[in-house]
Amino acid sequence: MDESKTVGRVKKLFDNDKMRRIIIIAGIAGIALIFLSNYIDLGNSPDKKREEEFSVTTYNTQIENDLQSVISHIEGAGKTEVLLTMENSVEYVYLDDSTTKTKEIEPIIRGVLVVCEGGDSPVVVERITDAVTKSLDISAAKVCITKLSE
Repeated sequence: MDESKTVGRVKKLFDNDKMRRIIIIAGIAGIALIFLSNYIDLGNSPDKKREEEFSVTTYNTQIENDLQSVISHIEGAGKTEVLLTMENSVEYVYLDDSTTKTKEIEPIIRGVLVVCEGGDSPVVVERITDAVTKSLDISAAKVCITKLSE
């Protein structure tokens, strides 16, 4: 009985010419909005997501530049070049059966090579080694410091 009442009400809506036009216009507007949503940027486009994703190359370059800047200010170091090697890329940890990230594990630093003008001085080497090991939280065995050729 309820079903026949519902069908009757829908038929009455479509019998009324004004209501039929409103329903058709609303349907067309809905379809148009669905098509337009592909062209409207809502701030979560794939390009934006790619920019937000972690880039190991960018991370590596940033650390190298930061180290180079700091080391070049150490007394006696002089002109400095830094090379950093990573063991792996970023690792994402997810909840079980979920796409929600719970944690990002940054790449592990395998080694640091510092080439500087003062690389032949044991005092400068000790200062640079101390600065690198403490700033990156790595062992001194992973740091190599040598003199820059002239």
